[in-house]
Amino acid sequence: MTSRIYVALDTPDIGRARDIATRVRHHVGGLKLGLEFFAANGAAGVREMAHLGLPIFLDLKLHDIPNTVAKAVQALHTLEPAILTVHAAGGRSMLEDAKAAAPPHTKVVGVTMLTSLDAQDLAATGIADSAHDQVERLTDLACEAGLDGIVCSGVEVAAARARWPKGFLVVPGVRPADGHAGDQKRTVTPRAALDAGASILVIGRPITQAADPDTAARAIGATL
Repeated sequence: MTSRIYVALDTPDIGRARDIATRVRHHVGGLKLGLEFFAANGAAGVREMAHLGLPIFLDLKLHDIPNTVAKAVQALHTLEPAILTVHAAGGRSMLEDAKAAAPPHTKVVGVTMLTSLDAQDLAATGIADSAHDQVERLTDLACEAGLDGIVCSGVEVAAARARWPKGFLVVPGVRPADGHAGDQKRTVTPRAALDAGASILVIGRPITQAADPDTAARAIGATL
């Protein structure tokens, strides 16, 4: 069975990313490459990582006017990412255009609310509702716009699954029971996230900053 863990290689150092990916490749289901990696290494770096043979989750969180996002998605066609992120808060037209512009086999998922944010952060941007309410609202929007799924924290994934039974639900920021939260504010354990309805888990530092990333990936996988 393919692992439902995608390892987050959030580093500008392609050598380090390649080394970690090579070490954990047999115990993860894919590689998540984010903005930090892409800004430093571009499309060539993504292609190099794809040579390892694992699905690529390109986490760029695109957010702009619909036409600009659609053209950006089209520009990424040659990379054929398995998963691509856009911000669900970009609005229905942007989401529809992003999905329409994506390659047929790329899952386009909408980021609902970053796991580094909480209700206080929402309030500072003028959103009075709770994190839970905001995630539910954006989950509905992403579904109605024809996306494949959403990104949300493990705290809200059960509610998202109830609203979107067939959605592809990505949960980042999960932490092992003995792990440090770091800059994540709404975390759960990997097992709890899957039990609540996550489709895949995105795990970074508990694996990438471990003394032995392969052992760490295997240990987390053993809890699933």
